[in-house]
Amino acid sequence: MKKMLLTIAGVGGVTLLCCLSFLVVRLLTDDGSFGSGKMVGVVEVKGIILDSQESIRRLRECGKNDRVKAVVLRIDSPGGVVAPSQEIYEEVQRLAGKKKVVVSMGSVAASGGYYIAAPASVIYANPGTITGSIGVIIKLSNLQELMEKVGMKVTTIKTGKYKDIGSTSRPMTEEDRALLQGVIESSYGQFVKAVAQGRRLPEAQVRLLADGRIFTGEQALALKLVDRLGNMQDAVAEAGRLAGIEGEPPMFRPKKERKLLDLLVEETVSQLGGMARQQGFSLNYELDAALPGR
Repeated sequence: MKKMLLTIAGVGGVTLLCCLSFLVVRLLTDDGSFGSGKMVGVVEVKGIILDSQESIRRLRECGKNDRVKAVVLRIDSPGGVVAPSQEIYEEVQRLAGKKKVVVSMGSVAASGGYYIAAPASVIYANPGTITGSIGVIIKLSNLQELMEKVGMKVTTIKTGKYKDIGSTSRPMTEEDRALLQGVIESSYGQFVKAVAQGRRLPEAQVRLLADGRIFTGEQALALKLVDRLGNMQDAVAEAGRLAGIEGEPPMFRPKKERKLLDLLVEETVSQLGGMARQQGFSLNYELDAALPGR
């Protein structure tokens, strides 16, 4: 009997120790999900936009969390590929229909980086943030002369005359140029429409600004492309106010699930994306200019 009581006590002690350890770990690594009060979700989009899935996952996690009453979307991106930018835009738009979304622009939120900001409830920019660059770009290289100098020849077998459009081994024809211009114009129209809807501006007014030019945050405010000037802390405070949270709002940051396979895939996508932009065909909402520095 005594031995049984000691065993029960030992098991109970181990269980209690495990529970306490779990609580300590949760408190030390708390991402904001541990508790019961209202919170402001924070989702960051940094760097060139090549893929949308991780950003969408984090936005949806904030949308499903009942404690998250408003979301701050922190953008520090020169833009990227068209389709992923559009997918993030749609998710931001969907989330803004349920909860207030406040954008905080960092050093740059241009082209696709501005695209994904457009449907937010409120947009903050720093006075010196580089934004705008509303437009679409395709960059193609012609290496035919270089290949001829080194004695390299390319044989192309294709099913249609446009199948090798954008090839680095032959000059672009006028028909090629016209076809690509049509693609560019279609994507450009989608960009303008998205900004007009998100910012509640006439399309004609947006088109006057949508010639690829960049703006500072201060200029963007005057043009109604952003709502206020301020930093990340200002955006968080505004999100808290809109959510009805008194004082400094607690923040919830969805964590990225970084498994080994995910890291390998992420690195592969990054490398392939870089190669595609340098050597092949890529339709981008991306700032193509050097940024001013201080």
